[in-house]
Amino acid sequence: MSTLTELLAEHTDASGQVVEHLQRLVSEWQLLSDLSFSDLTLWVPITRGAAARADSVPAALTPPATPALICVSQARPTTGSSAYPDDLVGRTLDAAAAAPLLAAMRGTDQVLVGQIDDADRWPTRPLDAGERLVRTLIPVRLPDTGAEPAIAVLVQDTVDRGATGPSALEVAYLDAAQSLLDMVAVGSFPPREQPGELHTGPRAGDGLLRLDPDGTVEYVSPNALSAYHRLGYAGDLIGMQLATLTRSLVGDPFDAAELAARITGAVSGRPGLRMEIEARGAVVLFRSLPLLIGGAPAGALVLVRDVTEVRRRDRALLSKDATIREIHHRVKNNLQTVAALLRLQARRSGEESVRYALNESVRRVSSIALVHETLSTAPDDRVDLDHIVDRLVPMLGEVAAAERPARVQREGSFGVLSADVATPLVMVLAEVVQNALQHAYPESGEGKQVQVRIERSARELVVRVQDDGSGLPQGFSLERSTGLGLQIVRTLVDSELGGSISMRSREDGPGSEAEIRIPLTRRS
Repeated sequence: MSTLTELLAEHTDASGQVVEHLQRLVSEWQLLSDLSFSDLTLWVPITRGAAARADSVPAALTPPATPALICVSQARPTTGSSAYPDDLVGRTLDAAAAAPLLAAMRGTDQVLVGQIDDADRWPTRPLDAGERLVRTLIPVRLPDTGAEPAIAVLVQDTVDRGATGPSALEVAYLDAAQSLLDMVAVGSFPPREQPGELHTGPRAGDGLLRLDPDGTVEYVSPNALSAYHRLGYAGDLIGMQLATLTRSLVGDPFDAAELAARITGAVSGRPGLRMEIEARGAVVLFRSLPLLIGGAPAGALVLVRDVTEVRRRDRALLSKDATIREIHHRVKNNLQTVAALLRLQARRSGEESVRYALNESVRRVSSIALVHETLSTAPDDRVDLDHIVDRLVPMLGEVAAAERPARVQREGSFGVLSADVATPLVMVLAEVVQNALQHAYPESGEGKQVQVRIERSARELVVRVQDDGSGLPQGFSLERSTGLGLQIVRTLVDSELGGSISMRSREDGPGSEAEIRIPLTRRS
């Protein structure tokens, strides 16, 4: 099944900001689904492909029905039964079927559609006697965009049994879900400054506490009460100041103060990351979510999960993780040793061409070593490429500065990339920047200046390396170039990255520009 990012890249022109916000929402919305006992689907307007091509149909012809919205993600409740046995991800709606959803995107409030009975477009399971499917449409907005049109619409489908009244737990869950969905409609959930919980975190069924604006417990679920019993508290939590109580249960004073501060901060409207504490042999995971009404703090949700047994199993995996990081560390050390030997050999050589070739090899080996050094400290096989590039760029500038001052600047962010993309991309970038520093400026010119500009979207990563030098030679062709550096670049971009590279003279002034395009969707 295609991922959220791939569907956005294929069917929309979503900006990086939109993609980032929708990824944050999807990383959090299992909580929304569980609290509301509802199926959730996320729909976005189609701006690429069939919908976009329909605009070019001549007026004299009748354009075919084209999809207007596509479902890019789906969540089913773990607290109840789902209405949808099949996945809706990738399904589309034409303009007629999408009209209510598009209208909700233009509004500012949630829209209660009511009972739904449309088996063709919404393939639900057979409903039991007395059950009905009730739909609510929630516009999804970016933070701080006010009443501007939404970027997507969240469809909430709830199976209403109607026979019996809700329990106290269900009332508390539904009330919490409504508060969070109201925040989705105005762009305040998920918080922009808080990364999504991409790893396993507390869910609604693990344990839930609702706090009032004073930080006092209004509701506690049975699992949450059990977690506090594991921490050594045997009393009732209703009416207690949760931050003060929790602080008294944690033996480590620093952890106790930090956890209390995060709970208090959530009550005050500040988002916080999850935190794990250990007390009396139990390990409990905490996460606090602020609740806002009209932008003002209105209490908080505290999710807790007893992860004592999980952490015992995790300890068995630590040795394997340490082994993998140690391998990356040793590879980095071996590459640095090779670079040192090549550097020593270059100093002993009397031939200028030999010294130049060896120094080029030193730079290439050092670039790969930087990636392995980062992987040796990373928790997985993904690296922050900005960190690597910011260390690589000064190295390139220092080489060029031996003859004339050189300055290399980065604009934009590469973000986090997997190691199989980061390693060849670092080598490509080093070669292109070094090529600009060496060949773009005549010997008599002034200081060198190279700009590395990055644009990242859901579909691709675009890197432009620009200089203000003398430009490309007359009749230059990247395909016919015999230089080793450019041959390496072409090979890596084509075979390793599955992208493209072009070089041309700049249109906005003197100098040249190398443009590298790398697809971020799944590669075969």
